[in-house]
Amino acid sequence: MSDQHDPQVAVDVLLQALPYIERFRGSVVVVKFGGNAMSRPDLFAEFAQDIVLMHRVGMRPVVVHGGGPQIGEWLQRLGKESSFVDGRRVTDAETLEVAQMVLMGKVNADIVTALNAFGPVALGLAGTDAQLLVAETHDPELGFVGTITEVNPELIERTLAMGLIPVIATIGVDADGQTYNINADDAATAVAERLGAQKLVFLSDVPGLLADVDRPESLIARVDVDAVDGLIADGTVSGGMVPKLTGCARAVRHGVGSVHLVDGRLPHVLLLELFTDAGVGTMVTGSGS
Repeated sequence: MSDQHDPQVAVDVLLQALPYIERFRGSVVVVKFGGNAMSRPDLFAEFAQDIVLMHRVGMRPVVVHGGGPQIGEWLQRLGKESSFVDGRRVTDAETLEVAQMVLMGKVNADIVTALNAFGPVALGLAGTDAQLLVAETHDPELGFVGTITEVNPELIERTLAMGLIPVIATIGVDADGQTYNINADDAATAVAERLGAQKLVFLSDVPGLLADVDRPESLIARVDVDAVDGLIADGTVSGGMVPKLTGCARAVRHGVGSVHLVDGRLPHVLLLELFTDAGVGTMVTGSGS
């Protein structure tokens, strides 16, 4: 009999998960959803299952999503080319209009629909709702790309209090009502900090923090914030991982319990990271944790 059909294996898995379920019941867990997990139907469905299971066992998940590839696809359909500066999409008025339609009208709705296939558990929100994400211009060269200046958590907290999963599209707004496209990593971090989340999880297309980018087996499973600067200084961390890891450390220093970098291409990666002893990604913790 294979392991997957062995009742004892199933029991062992449940027993391993039990202390984590007990420990994190009632805890806010912010999950940034993106990458291949968003674009592959099989991974999308498994993500929805994971989030609903977290909700059913008493955790309070909050989903924050972008949709860069989807925005790019729709711009291409409209015959409009995308350009980037330092990894951020240059967003003129027409691009902003497409981004709003795609993020709020398509991606957000798809995630909410997938979650609600398991029952009435999710509510779609946008950063423009009740000025949830207040923003200002990030860089005039980028156009309508925003930096978050304030997170107003009341709408998120009310949604959680109703026993629902908030699903937040990353469009922000300034005091004059001008909307902005917001980087989803930045938005998830700001939301997690403002909520004092127990965990912040980034689903991406890399296994986590690697000591050697060419060797997936060199995964660094755990690092505390005091070690982050050293990893950057000695070149262990480089390129696009530098701002991501720096942001993880900042989130922990600003009150988030731990930050997890996991590979969204793995089936049920959220459950593996949160409910098993070994975990599968990189966890950034506070000093001495």
